[in-house]
Amino acid sequence: MGGPMGGSSAPLAPEKGVFPLDHFGECKKTMRSYLSCLKRHGNDASACRELSRAYLACRMDRELMSPQPLEELGEDSSAA
Repeated sequence: MGGPMGGSSAPLAPEKGVFPLDHFGECKKTMRSYLSCLKRHGNDASACRELSRAYLACRMDRELMSPQPLEELGEDSSAA
């Protein structure tokens, strides 16, 4: 028998997501800075763009996510 909605019962990893997790906290400082910035700016991500870039770069540099241009991840390089 299939899972809900008649589909397969095997879970699938997200195409793009937070995997693998940062178990060693290599990017934790940058992540916290970004989250603090969002809080200070009422969740206005555009005000925290540089911290977002730094966090994504940290994850890519440590192979916690696949390397790809920031433009593909919703980062607009022309606004930086």
